[in-house]
Amino acid sequence: MVISSHFSPAAILILILFTTHPNCLSARKILSSDTDTEFIKTSCDATTYPDLCFATFSSYATQIQANPKILAAKSLSVALNTTLSASQSLTDLCKTQGLKPKEEAALHDCVEEMSDSVDEFRRSISEMEESEGKSFAIRMSDVETWVSAALTDEDTCMDGFSENEMDGDVKATVKTTIEKVTQLTSVSLAFVNQYAGSK
Repeated sequence: MVISSHFSPAAILILILFTTHPNCLSARKILSSDTDTEFIKTSCDATTYPDLCFATFSSYATQIQANPKILAAKSLSVALNTTLSASQSLTDLCKTQGLKPKEEAALHDCVEEMSDSVDEFRRSISEMEESEGKSFAIRMSDVETWVSAALTDEDTCMDGFSENEMDGDVKATVKTTIEKVTQLTSVSLAFVNQYAGSK
């Protein structure tokens, strides 16, 4: 490395210490982490649920590293896991004793809708990882279509509980379960759209 004669020996020593000292390396990692976290915050601010978004994805900041593709892929993965968890909760709820016939029917419909959502997220994740064949634009259009379909499935699930006679605990439980899935799916769709528009 050629060092300019304009630098004094003391300045050169400080420069060497800064670039090699373990504490300084940690400081640079912190600075990088701050940048990554800021990227998450800025990206989340453009979604419909910025607080939930930041609370969910800020812990992945160093993994995402201000990369729109990694953020979109991570959001799909998080949405998939949340949907799987919701699907299991609804399946368990179906086994509850004393359900009204309409509640039972609506719950079974919900489980089917969640199953469709799971398939759509899996296809989306697979498509995001694919780099051969289709163009980027077509691939991202497919992903956007599937995530939008997952969002529709979740809305359809809640529509089944819209009748007044279903105002009880079952409806409240389903609403709480599906609400988080819907919000994270919405965030994921926003990130997929952001990535699709980044190229």
